Amino acid sequence: MSGLTDPSAPHPGGVHPMAGRDVARVGYGTMQLPRLKDAAAARKVLRRAFELGVDHFDTAHFYGDGTANDHLARELGAERGVVIATKVGARPAKRGPMPMAPAQRPEELRQEVLDNLRSLRTEHLDVVNMRRIAPGTFPMGPRQMVDFDDQMAAMVAMRDEGLIGAIGVSTVSLAELRRALPAGIVCVQNWYSLTARKHEPLLELCRAEGIAWVPYFPLGGAHPGSTKATREPVVQEIAGAIGATPAQVGLAWLLHHAGNTLLIPGTASVDHLEQNVAAGSVRLDEQAMARLDEIRPASGIRGFINRFRRS
Repeated sequence: MSGLTDPSAPHPGGVHPMAGRDVARVGYGTMQLPRLKDAAAARKVLRRAFELGVDHFDTAHFYGDGTANDHLARELGAERGVVIATKVGARPAKRGPMPMAPAQRPEELRQEVLDNLRSLRTEHLDVVNMRRIAPGTFPMGPRQMVDFDDQMAAMVAMRDEGLIGAIGVSTVSLAELRRALPAGIVCVQNWYSLTARKHEPLLELCRAEGIAWVPYFPLGGAHPGSTKATREPVVQEIAGAIGATPAQVGLAWLLHHAGNTLLIPGTASVDHLEQNVAAGSVRLDEQAMARLDEIRPASGIRGFINRFRRS
């Protein structure tokens, strides 16, 4: 039967290996922390996550130009057993509507690694995800149109130097992931949710290769025309029946759908954090999973129309 199990479990959602260490399957992403202008409030969120058993934190120097990393280093830098995954491939934008700008060149990847080392106050990064921005997917000049193999060579070189422990990739295609496998990839971060399953083939390859799958925008709705999982009637109905929130059901589906999934939902609210962590205790039976699996992800104009009707 679907429902809630003990929410005080030591590792939310159980554990799964990443970079040779078992980490809680429900982690925390720091992207929203720079929204909090009060440093004490930001660090309270991190401390509460750690108290709840979260030991996998996803961050990047370009989140607030080092702000998120600074909070993480000051609050949890001395704690043992914490695995920190950082990202490179972008830098804080100086102007424009986007919060970041591409930094795809090998020398820029290296500089981003050095920036992460500095803002995290460490000499070694546990896991570094190389965020791929393929030509044609983001407005950028010709200098940023870099060959994927050159980027991976730069990442391997920094691992060989001891600057980073393990390599992950983000926003990659299936072909790019296959090209990266010889480098020893430990995790993949791509856009994926109950209502956005375009990257299912990548998930299947990760499962076959023993690679952690770390979806971002795990509840959907982050791009024009995409649908939020929480607005799906089936999600809402199941949530009401088992005493969970729609968001918890959407996150729990990800955990149930693939055993190699690690979640990194982000928030600047302690209350919201506690709800996200509790999603690791939501159990969905076969009937509930079958109904959720039948949801057909909406995209393009159909997704926009569906979202408008449900708003």
